[in-house]
Amino acid sequence: MALPPSNSPLSRRNALRTLGASALLGGLVGCGVRPAYVSPDDRAATDVSATDRRLTWANWPLYIDTDDEDTTRRPSLEGFRKRTGISVEYVEEINDNDEFFGKISPALMNHQRTGRDLVVISDWMCARFVRLGWVQEMDRARQPNVTKYLDPLLRSPAFDPGRKFTVPWQSGITGIAYNRRRLGRDIRGVSELWAGDLKGRVTLLSGLDEAFALLMQGNGVDITRWTADDFHTVCDQVEEQVRKGQIRRFTGNDYIKDLSSGDVLACQAYSGDVIQLQADDPDIRFVVPEEGAELWSESLMIPNLARHKANAERLIDYYYEPEVAAELAAWVNYVCPVPAAQDVLASAKDQETAALAEDPLIFPDPAMRRRLAVARDITSGERAGFAKRWNSIAGW
Repeated sequence: MALPPSNSPLSRRNALRTLGASALLGGLVGCGVRPAYVSPDDRAATDVSATDRRLTWANWPLYIDTDDEDTTRRPSLEGFRKRTGISVEYVEEINDNDEFFGKISPALMNHQRTGRDLVVISDWMCARFVRLGWVQEMDRARQPNVTKYLDPLLRSPAFDPGRKFTVPWQSGITGIAYNRRRLGRDIRGVSELWAGDLKGRVTLLSGLDEAFALLMQGNGVDITRWTADDFHTVCDQVEEQVRKGQIRRFTGNDYIKDLSSGDVLACQAYSGDVIQLQADDPDIRFVVPEEGAELWSESLMIPNLARHKANAERLIDYYYEPEVAAELAAWVNYVCPVPAAQDVLASAKDQETAALAEDPLIFPDPAMRRRLAVARDITSGERAGFAKRWNSIAGW
């Protein structure tokens, strides 16, 4: 199994930067105007999978295993082609959720093919596609591995009960990272971000969808069923901390640089980033707060009118085989959505690879799992107002 490169791929967890076209479209749907909605009867095209043994897959950069000697080779994909005879055109074209939404939404809203049989985007954006009827329900009869091995924590998000339209590709945790040596103590709860010894040395994530859930959990909120009042309470608290000078700034993935340099002592962070940082600085810690942390995913979906649906479903199920999931987990270092892959990694002959099986940021232990929750997504009717308020605080 190849080990991951030193640069983290988590830049795909970019913030929602503007209200843009996608927010406007979401607002229209929330108001009951559904110009872009596609009914179930109009989502499928004639599936040519049986005679055309290929598919096109759009994904993010640095989000699949590559060969150590030749980075253009992707061993797990090569294994799929050898086993099935299905070739995969793998396109690393997704750099931002909203940007990709803008790229393919004209085709989807006009009942046209996107040219892609499979895409991977963040679950909060997947929620829009599902509500708009832009993706096809998967045939679980073709996906026994998904049925058997998908992590129970990820099986039924609010936007897609039962995961009929989406399957997690990789998962992660939004928690708190801090430098234990420079701070001189441990952090255990969200409220500790507001401690006096951290004044001006704290950052929060700038993206609405990335930031709000962890802060709500600090207030004891069940993020699977949070309310508008819970959201505005968090905004009030963050505004107060901004006025006090507690928060140094709001960031995307550039918090990595601030934490590494010592300019910041504690910050909202993603678990995958911290695994990479710890390789260079073991004093950097990641904590799932006592109040809990958000478990999120980026998921596979089959767009409407995809012509190779059965091939795509077969590829998804292939990546849910524990052996394949382990190969991928060893490279990307995300929270693996296939817990059974842990035993596969543990049995690896390479000690460094086997050690990954004991990393709770790849395979959360039972105590950590009890503190993880998948947040209810922001609905289309809520988004415009919430984004306006959050963006005014984060300084956009």
